[in-house]
Amino acid sequence: MTEIEITGELVRDLLREQHPDLAGLAIREVAGGWGNQMWRLGDELAVRMQRMDPTPELQLKERRWLPVLAPRLPLPVPTPVRFGEPSERFPKHWTVMTWVPGEPLDHGSISRGAHAADTLAGFLRALHVEAPAEAPIATDRGAHPRNCTGGFENFLQAVALDDIAADVWAVWDDAVAAGAWEGPPVWVHGDLHPANVVVSDGTLAGVVDFGDMFAGDPAWDLAAAWVLLPAGTASRFFDTYAHADEAAIRRARGLAAMKSLFLMLMGQNGDRGLPGGKPHWGPAGRAALDRVLKGV
Repeated sequence: MTEIEITGELVRDLLREQHPDLAGLAIREVAGGWGNQMWRLGDELAVRMQRMDPTPELQLKERRWLPVLAPRLPLPVPTPVRFGEPSERFPKHWTVMTWVPGEPLDHGSISRGAHAADTLAGFLRALHVEAPAEAPIATDRGAHPRNCTGGFENFLQAVALDDIAADVWAVWDDAVAAGAWEGPPVWVHGDLHPANVVVSDGTLAGVVDFGDMFAGDPAWDLAAAWVLLPAGTASRFFDTYAHADEAAIRRARGLAAMKSLFLMLMGQNGDRGLPGGKPHWGPAGRAALDRVLKGV
């Protein structure tokens, strides 16, 4: 987990060494990122640099599967176009990908809620198709909520929501009691939160960071109905998605509670100046948790 300082000069030197035809394009750092750091390359590309991720697994997964998924998805997603291999200058992987225009939702907002709900539902319907046997399987997510109670409890204790803890537990307990996913494993993004989608003109305009994608239960993505969308639009989302039964919605709501707590914890860590903390995620997580508790 040793962090490597990545500068624009380093990025350009790596391009000169491995992809010299791209080395003359403008390079601009993109704020944010933890496991990977992004640099804008010209107007249409970006360089994704492995930073804190201890293994290249997530980048290699994107390289393998995003070219397969991207053509059938109705929103722009980053698609690998060139591969950067470890070298003496930089001993980790890096990938040149297409740039997804828009502003990350954790720095933007959705004003066209109904449009965003329909857009997200259409995107997930297109993504949630049966995955091939060789598709990746999640090791740290993707399980039924009943198998994630330890993590949920740790998040809840860490953010110390004593006044509403019982209400949050009730949502989680309902998710735990819901039936399991009985369909075939489908493609799941796995990490839909405000920093991993982009918005433009008040609605969703793209989805990024597929490093956690896996084949499994779509409820892990359906949680985005509360984590991403404005209040009052979850029911419209599920009506448009049209493939989630009652059990899936209950699992998704519980997972949304857990994801909201995670965002709040990252916000607290940021307020304390801890590495990887995101101060602005705290309010987004609390707003999402309020939507979860109201069920809207």
